This record gives sequence, structure tokens and C-alpha cells, in this order.
Amino acid sequence: MKRLYLVRHGETLFNIQGKIQGWSDSPLTERGIKQALAVRNYFFKEGITFDHAYSSTSERASDTLELIADMPYARLKGLKEVNYGFFEGEREMLKPKEPQEIVSFFVPFGGENTNDVAGRMAKTLTKLMEQEDHQNVFAVSHSGACYNFLKLWQDPAEELAKGFPNGSIFVYGYKENVFHLEEVVRPVF
Repeated sequence: MKRLYLVRHGETLFNIQGKIQGWSDSPLTERGIKQALAVRNYFFKEGITFDHAYSSTSERASDTLELIADMPYARLKGLKEVNYGFFEGEREMLKPKEPQEIVSFFVPFGGENTNDVAGRMAKTLTKLMEQEDHQNVFAVSHSGACYNFLKLWQDPAEELAKGFPNGSIFVYGYKENVFHLEEVVRPVF
């Protein structure tokens, strides 16, 4: 069975400031760098190597990938975070609290429907995993994008209750156009 290791980027300046960052960007913090290095150590300790690596086009994702894996990679728009429209850069407290409330909340403000985000993630990741030489694939994305991708394959409530801290690793098995979450690794640093 093929495997996808989907990682949430390290902590950023907007994360600690409590700001919404979808398509906008902010740099990794020192803690974010340590989180990425903890992910790197986890993969090394477990003996996990990759055939190919990918990141969102956001700098926080590509910076995270470069700290984790010393290999060539491609940046893909399909792995980007939710576009929050006019809410980009605003306080997190303005977002609805429940995931089901968020689905279309941002659309009237120039943002994306989160079901569309799930669809683009699935399209992008399926296309990658369908390539013959893609057995162990590493990708760096974002909290909302990872959550919306997960909800396509299972009820995310149990995993969401445990949280998706920066540096979380979603390990998926892949076979015949279906992703199956095997585990979520939350490295300690």
C-alpha cells in the first residue's frame, strides 16, 4: 500500500498573534522551526524516507518542508490553505467556532467554501498518489486544508478533539483512489 505523510506547517507569527492566515502568509517562529525539526527527527528515528515531496505555495509550508527533508520538491497551489477572503489577517475570534458553520461562511466575503478546499486537496493528492513511482509521499499543507481533506474520508470529530497542532503528521494509506487515515502523529519537541 502507498503512503502519504501530510504535515501541517510549523508555528508562524500569525499563529501566535491569533490572526487568520489562509492565502496570506507569515514567517515561521523559532518554535515553528523547532517543530519542523521535531518532525524531521521523527521521520529519521522511524526510518521513513520519501520518493517525492510537495508543499503548498505558501512560504510557511515550503520553509517547513525544507527544514524537514533535504530533497527536491514541488510547490502546488492545490495544497494551499482555505482562502478566507476579507478575513485574511483579521483576528481568529471573528471565525465561527463550529466546523459546520465555517463551510460557506467566507464565500460572501471573497473566500472559499471549505468543501471546495477538500475537493482540490483530494484532486491534487490523488493525482500525485496515482503516479507509479509515488510510494511514500511527503507533503506540507495547512490546518484547515488538512482538516477538510480528512473529513472526506472519515468523521474528523475524534481527531479534531485531540487537536492538530503545528507539525502534526497525518499518515494515510492509499489504494485505488481511497485514502485511509492510519494515524495522526503529534511530535513532541
